[in-house]
Amino acid sequence: MKIKILIAFVLCFACGALLRAQDKTYSLEKLPVNEQVTTVITATEPVRFVDISTDKVAGDQPLSNTVRLKPKAGPEINVEGDILAVVTIITERYRVQYALVYTPRMKEAITEKTIEHSETTPYNNPAVSMSTEEMSRFAWKVWNSPTRYRNVGARKHHMGIRLNNIYSAGEYFFIDFSMENRTNIRFDIDQIRVKVEDKRQTRAANSQSIELTPAFMLHNPTGFLHGYRNVLVLKKLTFPNDKVLSIEVSEKQVSGRTITLSIDYEDVLYADSFSKTLLVED
Repeated sequence: MKIKILIAFVLCFACGALLRAQDKTYSLEKLPVNEQVTTVITATEPVRFVDISTDKVAGDQPLSNTVRLKPKAGPEINVEGDILAVVTIITERYRVQYALVYTPRMKEAITEKTIEHSETTPYNNPAVSMSTEEMSRFAWKVWNSPTRYRNVGARKHHMGIRLNNIYSAGEYFFIDFSMENRTNIRFDIDQIRVKVEDKRQTRAANSQSIELTPAFMLHNPTGFLHGYRNVLVLKKLTFPNDKVLSIEVSEKQVSGRTITLSIDYEDVLYADSFSKTLLVED
């Protein structure tokens, strides 16, 4: 008798949990989807994690802030109104969930969806010490601050590159640099590379170079006629005095002009004097 009562209790508990889970799922915002339509969800900041609860929906992340979704099967399997999956999207500072509801009518399926602030739940992502939004705000503060360096630079091909400022915030360095083009030929930027390399290179075979990937760049590199400026954000690092931190800006072919800014470790150390007033909210 006791066993029957226990089994009945467990079944009631399981049914209650299932109903609560269903209620929670049905309370989510619903996005109508169709196997002939790609649904693109755009976040307001980079997406760090995506989960699709079932294998009935395929998805990928073509851009840092964009998720693409599409049902795998057609109306012979899916039933109108069925929740095919729940998609969970976690960004740097929030998370959001949507229920993907099947519709057999293509015109009813959502093609584009921008995540609204009212739909999000704040989330303190432990993998993100500084969000892209915060980096952008700090970079603009650096951009608007007075120039502190005036003797760190280089000239080549009738062009100049110079260091304006180095600041540190949290786990990152903010490096502000400018370029000047004294020719009338537009400089179309191919790429900006950041490296830690030997200060004096004797033979190419003996030189050692470590390439770094910026965590953030205030402006996407395009091109300029006479003047260019940018702020790069790098994860904090240390390196010995026999090496330099170099920023190499190269031009698209055919011309292929390249100019490099070399920053000594002594100059990087000045970043320790970061002024807290720089980060005070306006």
